[in-house]
Amino acid sequence: MRLRHPDGSTVHLSYCTNVHAAEDLPGIHGQLSGVAARVRHLLGVERLGLWLSQHAAADLLAHPGELAGLRERLTALGLEVVTLNGFPYRGFHDEIVKYRVYQPDWADAERLQYTLGLAEILAALLPDDVTEGTISTLPLAWRTGWTRDKAAAVMANLDAVAQGLRALAGRTGKVIRVGFEPEPGCIIETTPQATALLSNVDHDYLGLCLDACHMAVGFEEPGAGARTGLPIVKLQASCALEAPPGAQRALAAFDEARFLHQTRSATGYADDLGEALAGGLPADESWRVHFHVPLHDAPPPPLTTSAPYLRDLLNVLLGGERPLTSHVEVETYTWNVLPGAPADVAAGIAAELDWMRGRLTSLGMKEQ
Repeated sequence: MRLRHPDGSTVHLSYCTNVHAAEDLPGIHGQLSGVAARVRHLLGVERLGLWLSQHAAADLLAHPGELAGLRERLTALGLEVVTLNGFPYRGFHDEIVKYRVYQPDWADAERLQYTLGLAEILAALLPDDVTEGTISTLPLAWRTGWTRDKAAAVMANLDAVAQGLRALAGRTGKVIRVGFEPEPGCIIETTPQATALLSNVDHDYLGLCLDACHMAVGFEEPGAGARTGLPIVKLQASCALEAPPGAQRALAAFDEARFLHQTRSATGYADDLGEALAGGLPADESWRVHFHVPLHDAPPPPLTTSAPYLRDLLNVLLGGERPLTSHVEVETYTWNVLPGAPADVAAGIAAELDWMRGRLTSLGMKEQ
């Protein structure tokens, strides 16, 4: 969906396909013809944020006909791609993912090559009238095992990816920018840490992807991202799970085995929800959990979500005289592990997008 900001610029609203368990090209075509096409039918939203595993991306690059066929398929379905999720490398819907989602990290040449490959693919998939695309990626690495040598390898790879993106723009006329996504427990947990570690990278091509769930779990003030001085390449619209003091046992229904659910209170931190429930956090404080829950709906009481935080963040980033980002991606990838997971995921995604459309139009935007 394209919306016109009051300043005349375009804001792209999409949903991320990492909610679907497709890791090869037949699976991707299936998700496009299935859930994505149904969301398009239900809501008229044609924007997608594609997730392509390393295997799928390699196949597209090795077989130009497959890449052309993917673009043709998108056109036939009335779908367009302006952003990619380059955080998960592969196996995002394995039975257990947890810490493996951070591998390979930005010290590894595989992460560099994967991201440059995604940029080539996105440049080929962008609509003809769109010249800028975005890719979100992990915040350098998980926090453990960080050494001076690893930091040096990361910076070398960031220089290399920026050079590659600049060369791609010269060849294709398409500017692809990469946004590093602060997340609790990682080397870049917060936007101030991003400022410290990314101040010297090429800001024409590298910046931040702000995830509203991650920021809420970290108890960051919503305006923090706007004050870093770093370009905000992309916003991932997401809500964290919240429990008021004394009601944390209700979170046990969300303690599942696939994804890592970092949990924080004002004074405590646990790497996963199970650790927090085992006594890792103070019970007399509110907890926020890295569990992406639907934007438009609330879990059973006494649990709530960080939807008010997301509304405040949208106002900061998109409610001013000019937007601080032009790409907004709804990223609730946990539909299939929600307690009582709904059978109709497409209807849930459509409801989230409708909720987000309402928030953006309340800020003065109009559909194009």
